[in-house]
Amino acid sequence: MAFDDVILSAGVRTPFGDFGKSLRDVPLSVMGTHVVKASLARAGLDAAAVDHLVFGNTAPVDHDGLFVSRKIALGAGLPVDSAALGVVRACGTGSQAIVSAALQIITGHSRVAVAAGGENYSRVPYLAHKVRWGATRGPFEFVDGLDYIYRCPFTRELMGETAETLAQRFGHRREDMDAWALMSQQRAAAAMRSGFLARQIAPIDVPEPGSKPARTRRFEHDEFPRPGVTAEKLASLAPVFRTGDGGSVTAGNSSGVTDGAAAIVVAHREAAAELGIAPEARLVDYAVVGVPPEIMGAGPVPAVRRLLERNRLRVGDIDYFEINEAFAVVNLHAERELGLPRERTNLYGGGISIGHPPGATGLRMTITAMHHLADTGGRYAVISMCLGSGMGMATLIENLRR
Repeated sequence: MAFDDVILSAGVRTPFGDFGKSLRDVPLSVMGTHVVKASLARAGLDAAAVDHLVFGNTAPVDHDGLFVSRKIALGAGLPVDSAALGVVRACGTGSQAIVSAALQIITGHSRVAVAAGGENYSRVPYLAHKVRWGATRGPFEFVDGLDYIYRCPFTRELMGETAETLAQRFGHRREDMDAWALMSQQRAAAAMRSGFLARQIAPIDVPEPGSKPARTRRFEHDEFPRPGVTAEKLASLAPVFRTGDGGSVTAGNSSGVTDGAAAIVVAHREAAAELGIAPEARLVDYAVVGVPPEIMGAGPVPAVRRLLERNRLRVGDIDYFEINEAFAVVNLHAERELGLPRERTNLYGGGISIGHPPGATGLRMTITAMHHLADTGGRYAVISMCLGSGMGMATLIENLRR
């Protein structure tokens, strides 16, 4: 099967909210509905023409968590007889939403779809496993639901500990990680000043905490970036996951815990022409490759290699790379092993500066790549990320606005 006739258009996202801040009281279904409506509006597309919604999410929250794709579909005005699908592929979940929507199209099960995804980690509950059947006596434990997400399912290590293993095994230095983190913050700050990031954001109304009577305010900009951070500040941060001289992964050179949602219209080329949807890019191919779970951050390397081999391309043929900044060491490793040029990678910040809600990250990166290609006239972009549990995912898109 080939994706030759699958086009991408009208990508949009919410601002990404810092953990426990602006999006804390906004249900995921509300965020998802917001971005799907915004994407359809940008495409000039009537929701009645959409037959499928694919929504990516790693952490179900709220009463509608397991049914959120259908809740969002109907909330956004899609027909009652349209289909909804929820997908999860760890940190590649946003990219998987695009791929799954495209697969529906090339197999003839859809003509016009929306790929969307998001997280509200601020709303992930604490869990009490013994409550259902009763605790016999004494105290019982509440477990942080986020612990299920941030720990390796095999070793029970935190994901940051696997980043430490990757750094130690392949000799990546703390100084280089901090330098990458500083660059990410600086690039995000420049992208905010230039308006590049604002172009992909659909502002959303959020509750104003403590206001009586209840009021809302307009939330318009990512709130995780730290534009004022310095090299000295990054160097002063203590390692989080391994203490002492052996640790190198800090809060400063790791991705931020953030909330947010994103959406992209995915359609068959003929349907797009009939409905007046402007094709912006096309999905060319994707690859998913397993790696040892204890060095899950190595995932982009084999995934990108396989993707390029499948399409008879080389690194030099790719005009732009988005490699998710789960941890700076992930990017350093991909850069060194693949020979990626820094001047063509993550030019507008990434997970370290903007944040990393896995359901939305692959979509955000794809939107960024689409805008970059449109602005520069480039042809190809690769979007890649490591996946907790030991995988790497990569997608290849081609600019249609050259």
